[in-house]
Amino acid sequence: MQDLAKNVLGGVLQACSTDPMTGFLRTGCCQVTDEDVGNHGICTVMTADFLAFSAAQGNDLSTPRPEFEFPGLKPGDRWCLCSARWQEALRAGKAPQVVLEATSVAALEIVRLEDLQRYAADINQEKS
Repeated sequence: MQDLAKNVLGGVLQACSTDPMTGFLRTGCCQVTDEDVGNHGICTVMTADFLAFSAAQGNDLSTPRPEFEFPGLKPGDRWCLCSARWQEALRAGKAPQVVLEATSVAALEIVRLEDLQRYAADINQEKS
């Protein structure tokens, strides 16, 4: 595994979201650890299309699950997404935008940087 504190641009991994609190470790960062077998390293900006796609694949991210302290996601929320799910959404034409500065270099074990760059969000217009 690569340096966990780096983003895909080679800089320091930035926070993805603390509202809602995201990350495999629920720290707000998309840091990938050895325990994170799903490689939740891609900081994404949720869209209605992606949320519907994910639900159709059996992973409903919209419905709150208080028993897991999960508020449910809505379009515009940032979330650390499983790299394989993002790749699957890319193939289906449903990939959400990516915040490159908050996306772990570990995501490159599964996805190509060029693909992430094509979906880069303008962080000056997104919530933090």
